[in-house]
Amino acid sequence: MNAPPPSSDADAIERFLEMMAVQAGAARNTLAAYRTDLRLASDLLGAGLAAADADALARLSASWSELSRATVARKAAALRRFFAFLVEEGDRGDDPSAALPRPGTERTLPRTLSHADVDRLFAAVGERLQRDPPFPADLRLSALLELLYGSGLRASEVVSLPRAAVQLDKPFLILKGKGGRERLVPLSDRARAAVAAWRTHVSAEQAYLFPSAKAHISRVRLFQLIRAAAVEARINPERISPHVLRHAFATHLLEGGADLRALQSMLGHADIATTEIYTHVDRSRLVELVNERHPLREALVDAGARAS
Repeated sequence: MNAPPPSSDADAIERFLEMMAVQAGAARNTLAAYRTDLRLASDLLGAGLAAADADALARLSASWSELSRATVARKAAALRRFFAFLVEEGDRGDDPSAALPRPGTERTLPRTLSHADVDRLFAAVGERLQRDPPFPADLRLSALLELLYGSGLRASEVVSLPRAAVQLDKPFLILKGKGGRERLVPLSDRARAAVAAWRTHVSAEQAYLFPSAKAHISRVRLFQLIRAAAVEARINPERISPHVLRHAFATHLLEGGADLRALQSMLGHADIATTEIYTHVDRSRLVELVNERHPLREALVDAGARAS
């Protein structure tokens, strides 16, 4: 049996496996296979898997030369999901997994929600808030949803927000990620109002906006709250998670004509290629945006009119 990798890789691997178990609903055997593949890769890279660059992954791939095509595909898929998770969590600013072999496999797009799904979700929470007075748990859920879908925050960012992070007079908050990188996140009036309503139930002595007995609520607890709200809104709970709400935020903004660079900044992606993969838009919508917003549109229309 393989010995656990040193703490830096071990922590990243365990957090990844937790996400796969809770959000993706991975089976026990799948989790065991991921753990084995990731630990072996960590061992081969001298405990440098989480920080590996493209050259390191190319060397790792070379060590798989005698393995079957199916085994290589499985190992590469596990590593791709692992690095996508690290980027999503802000542990890395780049995804080196393009250096991994792709024996007949393709990267799938993340799940998302339709506008109707989001409307039903917020309507269900809105009904809860009609109680007089509203229950504190419902105010907390409202604040969590507004931050996840309204600002596209990562689950880890939401649960660890300081109590005073969101202010009514400031339509943004500043988040600091790995390596001290900071990003400015716009906040809607709805989000600020929802947080203000919830914060009245959080003691001023608390360090976190969403406290728990130990520190702040966990990502697992956040996931459970989101799924319970989905069931109430008649949305298949298998289709939803904090990550899916973040993806819906990005997708719906891009569909509405948001600038890709601005979206990259809001999501905290160091590489715009990550944003392009993370946000998918119908090709017809992209064509429509070009036709409506391209600076040469008027010149082309005039030229067509003269030709006719």
